[in-house]
Amino acid sequence: MTSRARVRAPELVGKGGWLNTGGKDLTLADFRGKIVIADFWTFCCINCLHVLDELRELEERHRDTVVIVGVHSPKFVHEADHTAVVDAVARYEVHHPVLDDPELATWKQYAVRAWPTLVVIDPEGYVVAQHAGEGHAHAIAKLVEELEAEHEAKGTLRRGDGPYVAPEPEAGDLRFPGKAVRLPDGHYLVADSGHHALVELAEDGETVVRRIGDGIRGLVDGAEPRFSEPQGLALAPDGLDFDVVVADTVNHALRGVRLADGTVTTLAGTGRQWWQGSPTSGAATAVDLSSPWDVAFFDGKVWIAMAGVHQLWSFDPVAGTVAVAAGTTNEGLVDGPAEQAWFAQPSGLAVAADGERLWVADSETSALRWIARGTHRVHTAVGTGLFDFGHRDGAAEQALLQHPLGVTVLPDGSVAVSDTYNHALRRYDPASGEVSTLATDLREPSGAVVVDGDIVVVESARHRLTRLRLPEEAVRVEAVAHRTRRAATEVAPGTLRLDVVFSAPAGQKLDERYGPSTRLLVSSTPPGLLASGAGADSALSRELVLADGVTEGVLHVSAMAASCDDDPAIEYPACHVHQQDWGVPVKVVPGGATRLPLVLAGME
Repeated sequence: MTSRARVRAPELVGKGGWLNTGGKDLTLADFRGKIVIADFWTFCCINCLHVLDELRELEERHRDTVVIVGVHSPKFVHEADHTAVVDAVARYEVHHPVLDDPELATWKQYAVRAWPTLVVIDPEGYVVAQHAGEGHAHAIAKLVEELEAEHEAKGTLRRGDGPYVAPEPEAGDLRFPGKAVRLPDGHYLVADSGHHALVELAEDGETVVRRIGDGIRGLVDGAEPRFSEPQGLALAPDGLDFDVVVADTVNHALRGVRLADGTVTTLAGTGRQWWQGSPTSGAATAVDLSSPWDVAFFDGKVWIAMAGVHQLWSFDPVAGTVAVAAGTTNEGLVDGPAEQAWFAQPSGLAVAADGERLWVADSETSALRWIARGTHRVHTAVGTGLFDFGHRDGAAEQALLQHPLGVTVLPDGSVAVSDTYNHALRRYDPASGEVSTLATDLREPSGAVVVDGDIVVVESARHRLTRLRLPEEAVRVEAVAHRTRRAATEVAPGTLRLDVVFSAPAGQKLDERYGPSTRLLVSSTPPGLLASGAGADSALSRELVLADGVTEGVLHVSAMAASCDDDPAIEYPACHVHQQDWGVPVKVVPGGATRLPLVLAGME
């Protein structure tokens, strides 16, 4: 049996209390005898949503020995709202207990530094492993099997049902709808994300005309199709063999819908999630995608808001190919040439009436960005970075949004932003450079459609479309500015040792027969924070030198490690990719830390 470090697990506490337990408050003592996987997540985070999907199979296979506990640890102010957490647990079909920790109390006790982080606690209440980022399900599955055997032999494993209690289901025609388009006949086609289907509504925006999809998660084409949390929709121009293209988000695919008979085909994607090192161009149905969130026809192609890898991709429906169009996979806000720009979960797209601009709702930077046709150069209209957000109108350079998911071009050329976590519809006027508020009291708006001078908003958390008259005057809203709830790490001036901790899972090793199996990429905001140490290399440790005179900023760290079966008898060893991106806010102070450890997998 592998020897492991054993650290007593801190108590699980959170001011928001417990969900999915039938109203019962739980403590670690209630989990004694079970293997606990504490999943530190927040519902804005696409990587956290990927991990929820990764864990579903493990959760089902080991249901009598393993309890997954979601520890909801908010980044945005909206995510500290208990009602919003309740909605998110239902929206993403979380079938295990969730602790709502709005003040990050348990996050701090477990010294967590990144969303998502998984902490494994053995049946006796000791922490035995920590994993940050995605791609760890196979490693945790191996560890679970070891722990089952070990504690079965010791008599400390308790089999049986866990504490999960399913909430009462709620009926309704729509469930957490994502986005909508208006069809040529005046009807609406809505991505009914929570029901894994598309719904056609009559002109009143309420009466169901038909459903496309049977409501069960899946990737099935034909006359009886299946989707998995579809989001963005775009009407196709004439001459193609489909009428609507769908961003089928959790299937990591684009789907085409023929409206005449509801037949669905897969246009792009394999159903598998894209990982670093995978192809970034090629035949559309042979290249992996990653959580496409919205689509729009721009500059002759379908542009894709690829939220899962912080990029924009394009799909050529004539040639049947896909390729990266903008972004580096680094998460942040950097303008410039498409191949150098940084995005952070782009989630909404809309094309200007003259076709010269593609507007982008860049959710994690709380920004409105745009791309010029032809040059494909990236610009920012509103927003400053990953950790600044709020609700503030006025001049664009100081205005604030909070995790917008949708963008809609208005008849006068201005842009309506579905400012999701502010429950508001905002407006940016390119002519004046001003931001205003059009409407408030919308529950998590995620998209909108202009109809005869009105605007129809997809109120995702109210499970409906809401028609509003565009006001002649903006709503007056008291300005609110926020910074992320996560505290900055205090570091000393000068040299800072960065160590990414990685231990290969049991039975695996770093396999370097074909080149380096690890990668570390470091950068900073502002770029001047680092005097040296930025850039890419294969070593998971590096000396960074902080520049004189810069007192705060964000270190962007991206780490990847590939581990393979360590058994010479296996002719074709299975390999797995572990990866995580950290955005670490730092404050430079005398006496601060001289070493920054980040756990990718293992124990520090």
